[in-house]
Amino acid sequence: MKIRFGFTCRGTADLPLEKYTALVQDLDRLGFDSIWLPETMLTGGFDPIVGLTHAAAVTQRLKIGSHLVLPGRSPVRLARELAQLDRLSGGRLLLTAVLGLPDEDEITAQGVRRNERGSMLEELLALLRRLWAGETVTHQGDYYELSNACLDPLPLQNPLEVWLGGQLPGALRRVGQLGDGYLPGLCTPEEGAANREAVEHAAHAAGRTMDPEHYGVNLSYHRGPLPADAVAALRRRRADLDPAAVVPTSAGALAEIVDRWVDAGYSKFLLRPLAAPPDWTAELEQLAEDILWRQT
Repeated sequence: MKIRFGFTCRGTADLPLEKYTALVQDLDRLGFDSIWLPETMLTGGFDPIVGLTHAAAVTQRLKIGSHLVLPGRSPVRLARELAQLDRLSGGRLLLTAVLGLPDEDEITAQGVRRNERGSMLEELLALLRRLWAGETVTHQGDYYELSNACLDPLPLQNPLEVWLGGQLPGALRRVGQLGDGYLPGLCTPEEGAANREAVEHAAHAAGRTMDPEHYGVNLSYHRGPLPADAVAALRRRRADLDPAAVVPTSAGALAEIVDRWVDAGYSKFLLRPLAAPPDWTAELEQLAEDILWRQT
């Protein structure tokens, strides 16, 4: 099993945009596998297309990934942007498709309706794959209409994979039916093991097989006791979950929870500090020393 450690930057919640270049260059220098930009509309997240393009230009080997909001985007425009980014980066692009945050203001900013986002994602994902495969696409669906649409150039990666997340039964079925990999967050390794079983069951029912290497997790960590405001924020998202069960608070606890996730069948880890450190270079150097010895 190939264990890999990426790093998530939440945008201005972590650092000013002007310091982003130094962050990605540090990640590249220290040997992290990837940089990830979660997409949000209104909470200070860095634009993934802009941010990943810049990261590709200022690094040599660092992979570039995004939790990319699909509903609300034009199929051809998005397919073209991502295909060209994949080519210009030398095939370093990683993608996880998401619905977007459930907050009403975020949904309004996406320009979609809450109850349509799942079906929009499914229709759009199918169109992206057809365009990336070099097809000339004519399509009239519930949300999108294309006429003789095609791309030039195509992505360097063939196929350009799209992973999915989520933990509700419908989301897990979608992963098994449509996803190239599974990447959840804010859950325990035991929940992850059950989710993986549900994904594989859905994939089998759809006549598909999930690559056993294609399971990863978003993993927050903190150095020291969890701050009260962070505990409150975590409980707002998962009232049924003890924050201490999902957020390691020391290097030893981080290594231990990684081992538990590996035992559950997960091998790709996107790390993120629960709170921004005073010195990002020092934090990344310490994190590399703490955990990158596990990278294989």
